[in-house]
Amino acid sequence: MNKVVASADEGIRDVFDGAVIMLGGFGLCGIPENLIRALVRRGTRNLTIISNNAGIDGVGCGLLLAAGQITYHIGTYVGENKLLEQKVLDGSIKLDLVPQGTFSERLRAGGAGIPAFYTPTGVGTVAALGKETREFDGRTYVMERGLTADFAFVKAWQGDRMGNLMYRKTARNFNPMMATAAKVTIAEVERLVEVGELDGDHVHTPSVYIQRILQGELYERRIERRTVRSAGGER
Repeated sequence: MNKVVASADEGIRDVFDGAVIMLGGFGLCGIPENLIRALVRRGTRNLTIISNNAGIDGVGCGLLLAAGQITYHIGTYVGENKLLEQKVLDGSIKLDLVPQGTFSERLRAGGAGIPAFYTPTGVGTVAALGKETREFDGRTYVMERGLTADFAFVKAWQGDRMGNLMYRKTARNFNPMMATAAKVTIAEVERLVEVGELDGDHVHTPSVYIQRILQGELYERRIERRTVRSAGGER
């Protein structure tokens, strides 16, 4: 089966207003840059975005924020995006801030068909407000729901035409888990190869989870913040 689409715009052709979308990446590492830019061009509105963070101002998920396309963000870290902070404070975006380990497990649970699980993380804090708690072996746990989405946008280093994916180093991050947890998973890759070229032992995401795949056109590979030292050792 050939799952290749010609462009990111074709890949997101059926993303609708009000969709729930998972975006792979950690900071700006391993983000689906081409699919995000295509979504900005499409102008789809009222989106719920599930992503570790919201990019930075004007980059990654920050492009969707600037275009006013997001109304609800579920993630773990928002410290690099002043626009998101502003929108949360003025009430134009709803924010669900989740402990990072809990976020990872909610993704894994959603992909595994597990509707909910119990964790001690967040007990006694605002993260547990309104949630069911239970005691196991003398310790209190809070119930967390698995996360699923209409679409997942993931980025891999290499992929074949059937959708088998290989990630590279830290760019793997949340991509494999998100690929399993959506109705439609769209993958962009830096290198698209023929079926059989990838070593099966090195495939991180099997093709069964991927509905569409494309070779990305442009990767900026930005970082959030660069810190350098002077020759004298002072910053």
